Amino acid sequence: MASLLAPLPRAARLTPLGFLQSLALPISITVPPLLADLWESVLRAVPKKKTSHMKKRHRQMAGKALKDVQSLNKCPGCGQVKRAHMLCPHCVKAGHRVQPSQPPQQLNYPSSPSQSWLNFNMSRQYLAWGSADNAHPVDIFSLAVTEKQVISASGAPSLKVHSTIDADFPLVQSLDGAHALGCHHVVTDGSGTRAVSAGFAGDVKVWSCQDGYWSADTASSANLKELNVWAVALSENGQYLAGVSQDGHIGVWDLKADGAQIRDHETKGSFGTCIDLSADGQFIASGHENGAVYIFTTEHGRMPFSLSGLVKPVRAVAFSPAGKILAAAGDSKVIVLYDTSSGEQIANLSGHSAWVLSLSWSTTGEYLLSSSFDGKVKVWSIDTKTCVATHSETEKAVWSAKWLPKTTRSEGFATGGANRSVAFYREATGG
Repeated sequence: MASLLAPLPRAARLTPLGFLQSLALPISITVPPLLADLWESVLRAVPKKKTSHMKKRHRQMAGKALKDVQSLNKCPGCGQVKRAHMLCPHCVKAGHRVQPSQPPQQLNYPSSPSQSWLNFNMSRQYLAWGSADNAHPVDIFSLAVTEKQVISASGAPSLKVHSTIDADFPLVQSLDGAHALGCHHVVTDGSGTRAVSAGFAGDVKVWSCQDGYWSADTASSANLKELNVWAVALSENGQYLAGVSQDGHIGVWDLKADGAQIRDHETKGSFGTCIDLSADGQFIASGHENGAVYIFTTEHGRMPFSLSGLVKPVRAVAFSPAGKILAAAGDSKVIVLYDTSSGEQIANLSGHSAWVLSLSWSTTGEYLLSSSFDGKVKVWSIDTKTCVATHSETEKAVWSAKWLPKTTRSEGFATGGANRSVAFYREATGG
């Protein structure tokens, strides 16, 4: 035994570890070729650290954080900052704090917490006043109003005149054979003594009223026979006629000069679907099939600015009574309000679920009336930019809706459309 340990170094003989290290021999392992091919896949199959749910969620939400609200404006009631097109939370909160003993007339808030804020501040009610049933054998496409009458035009050759001073709205005159292929536009001037109608054949006729009876103005109509315009508008005094054609041309004619043309404005050539003249005679506005809206000055015949327009066809344009606002609407289902002094878009009135077919301003300019293809008629408050009344007594298209002249304390309007009747409504609170 001593002879075996003799050759070992002294350190190896003193510790077991050193002894084992001294006996270490080179070892080689030969892996079969089959296992060598599987070795890399075995290494990859080793379990790795699992990604947590929080980490996955962070990756999904990367770059999708909440964005800052930038559509803010000041509440006209309290002056506090609020979100655009939303009720002011400060006013609503203050309104619910009002005690019943405090007079609501001084505070302009609901008298009790149970009273609806919307109904108190914005809603209006209009009651069915009467109707002229089956006024035409086909769809009624246009209405024009005077102080005592309503003129209706349809796909039939005749124009119908109904009285608005009698409770049953009787038919007082029928202008038979006015347009052989039917009429799609009829307009009147501010005094109700002159009217112009445009037919599907491209013919335009001028009508004069004396003592409540309408007759054709043959001298003016003769020069306007071949105009081939689609939509027409009359100036407040009835002297000037504006029309837009299918190729987008806008013309102005002087009816006191037997229909002599005095203006010709060019657009980009899209079908002209609607036109209007401001009450002060300063502007002409037209809407087109490509969604464009144009404003021209009558003095110089120029476009003072370009409007943003709508994406889809425009079916109605209307100036406010003061001429400061232009309303435009159509297949986009949104009513756009423009400032005529700058051309800026000042508001969008949303609420219709179908094409908007007509627009009409109240006498004071406080309310805007609109009708749509789904049979709904809406009244909009221009002050609050909200809908204050909706009528949906028919599911058929209402092609035209017009405010009636305000002769009493209450306001009213008339509608006509695919139900072939003229319906009349009045404000519920009026005398």
